[in-house]
Amino acid sequence: MAAAIDDLPEANAEPTPAADVLLAGPERSGSADVTLKRTPLSQSKLVVLDIVEGALAWRLWGSLGWQDIRQRYRRSKIGPFWVTLSMGVMIAGMGVLYADLFHTDVRTYLPYLTVGIIVWGLISPLVIENCNAFIDGEGIIKQVKLPLSLHVYRVVWRNLIIFGHNVVIFVLVSVFFKVSPHWSSLLAIPALLLICINGVWIGLLWGPISARFRDVPQTIASVMQIAFFMTPIMWQPSAISGREWFLKLNPFYYFMALVRDPLLGNETANLHLWGWTLAITAVGWSITFFMYRRCRWRIAYWL
Repeated sequence: MAAAIDDLPEANAEPTPAADVLLAGPERSGSADVTLKRTPLSQSKLVVLDIVEGALAWRLWGSLGWQDIRQRYRRSKIGPFWVTLSMGVMIAGMGVLYADLFHTDVRTYLPYLTVGIIVWGLISPLVIENCNAFIDGEGIIKQVKLPLSLHVYRVVWRNLIIFGHNVVIFVLVSVFFKVSPHWSSLLAIPALLLICINGVWIGLLWGPISARFRDVPQTIASVMQIAFFMTPIMWQPSAISGREWFLKLNPFYYFMALVRDPLLGNETANLHLWGWTLAITAVGWSITFFMYRRCRWRIAYWL
């Protein structure tokens, strides 16, 4: 009797889904019967498994991301290039106008503006759309047991595809204004990878919060509109000389400059930018792990 009481779960123990258990090896009693002992995994291990298994299911979230693009531009002749076309027209108009307003040579300002808007076109959707990652995947979450992180990878991949289409604008601007590539331009690749890694923790952090509080996505969208004007996209950091502290408080500036500087021919790697972006990544993932561990198993009930 005492042994049976000891095997009962604690009353205040955090609920563990039935599917999230690990079957240990069989234990033989004195008879020929074989019983299986269930060893529940800790929530920390379940979070790690969720993130890793979601990443390994790249064929699935890759296909879902492509399907999102096809569905959005169904029966369209040029598909996602409509976004590229509209962005190109906006860059051309703003480049000529703001170059005159800022008294800047359009040959240097337009490539600067082009990279800024294209990179922001990746960063902003990663933040805004990841708030709805679990909300949009409600049907799949409630019907199929899959790693929840898969829905965040789906959003990141979808926006990376659109970013690939928009890069065509920078290629055309570079050819027209003779922006010569350099070996340091390859540093933009790990910088983009770092942005995507941050996009994952943003989705894992704000996705569950948005599923619980449905006003959060609208609030984040409004904040991102303000952040667009406070980030050096249309204006250059030299415009606020003496007030550099303003830029240091803006985390988007570091990721923006990390991609833009190599593409514009900056031959020196800015270790200051890499240090700040890696620090932001580490802090973001630490906070996300704690929050996601607390509310991962509640997401299905909040949808």
